Amino acid sequence: MKKIVALAFLIALTVQATEYEEVTVNVAAKQISGSAYYVPGLSGAATEFEGFISNSGFIVTSEGVVVFDALGSPPLAYSMLKEIRKVTDKDIKLVIVSHYHADHIYGLQVFKDEGAKIWAPKGAWEYIDSETSENLLDSRRELLFPWVNDDTYLVEPDRVIDEDIEFSIGDHKFLINYFGKVHSDGDMSLLDLTNETFYSGDIIFEGRIPFVGDADILEWIRIIGKIRKIPVMYFIPGHGEVSDNPRYTIDSTYRYLNFLIDNFKVSIEDMIEFDVAYDAIDWSEFENENAFDEANRKNAFAVYLYLEKNSD
Repeated sequence: MKKIVALAFLIALTVQATEYEEVTVNVAAKQISGSAYYVPGLSGAATEFEGFISNSGFIVTSEGVVVFDALGSPPLAYSMLKEIRKVTDKDIKLVIVSHYHADHIYGLQVFKDEGAKIWAPKGAWEYIDSETSENLLDSRRELLFPWVNDDTYLVEPDRVIDEDIEFSIGDHKFLINYFGKVHSDGDMSLLDLTNETFYSGDIIFEGRIPFVGDADILEWIRIIGKIRKIPVMYFIPGHGEVSDNPRYTIDSTYRYLNFLIDNFKVSIEDMIEFDVAYDAIDWSEFENENAFDEANRKNAFAVYLYLEKNSD
């Protein structure tokens, strides 16, 4: 009977495949521990690799599948769905969204069509209702066409999370850590208590320079300190490889953000203009990281403005 059901799912996927453009990047699920998996994106800037630059994950429970983040396009999410179907034919019950940034949410419509409920952090609606989200989607429809196109749309959450929540699905226990406005308008993580596996979202980057944007930098550093205290066996950052040494992975982002703060705090106090301050900094510790050329100067300027605004 199970084989018949699985075959039915595969047939349905084959029929649906014509709705999405094929991707040429390799979207492959990797088992982490027990029934916990992740799909590692590639290290690059926002529109590189067909938008496949962030991680996602999924956990198979006795009553269905919990997905963490949905990748940067419907075709990428559909490729992830096919990876899930290699493991199980169980329903997609829930998608936990770490934050509403394009590379984590444009694939949500695929899982919504599967009947999944979408849980997102408080702050998601600020993004959805903003001109930024509209303008960015229009831009990505050009820069990531045909994978992001006129049929791509922002999926609204079924539930907004504004506090830490522990919940169970089937034989699995989970904990959502709600962080508030940190890296984005609202951020949260997922701790799979059963498999001792932590999905951090973009609170932690590994193997590339983080994206700062309009983040609350000091709050970000404080939250990283909080994450350091969570006991887990396996750690999946928002970008980069899974780690069985969480402290080391966490410290890469922590070190970079503190480096920006320490250097530009002095510049603000001494009233040094940004360009002069930036050129005087020794960036050798980070300049070989992926996305350094694309992101570092923008990050530095964002931190400079943040410190300038909060210097009173």
